[in-house]
Amino acid sequence: MILGRVQGAVHATQKNAHLDGAKLLLVTPVGLDGVARGAPLVCMDRVDAGPGDLVLVNREGGGARIVLADESTPVQALVVAVVDNVELAS
Repeated sequence: MILGRVQGAVHATQKNAHLDGAKLLLVTPVGLDGVARGAPLVCMDRVDAGPGDLVLVNREGGGARIVLADESTPVQALVVAVVDNVELAS
C-alpha cells in the first residue's frame, strides 16, 4: 500500500462495463513527509475521497479485486482509506 494525495477526478465517457458508476481519481504518491514521489496513478475510489485528501492506496490488482469481490473488474489501484493523520514513533 502507498500514501497518496488526490489531485482530482478522472472522467471517461467510454469505459469497461465493470467500471460503470465507479469514481476514478488521479492520485500522486507521497512520502511520509508529504512530498510527491512518483508519477500520478488513476485509482478507483471506494471511500468518497476528494481533491487534496491524503489517501491510502492498495496498488496491487489482485488485492483490489478481492476488496471489490469481482475478479472481472479491470483495476490495479484502489483508494481504500482517507488518512487523517500520520504519526511516527521517535
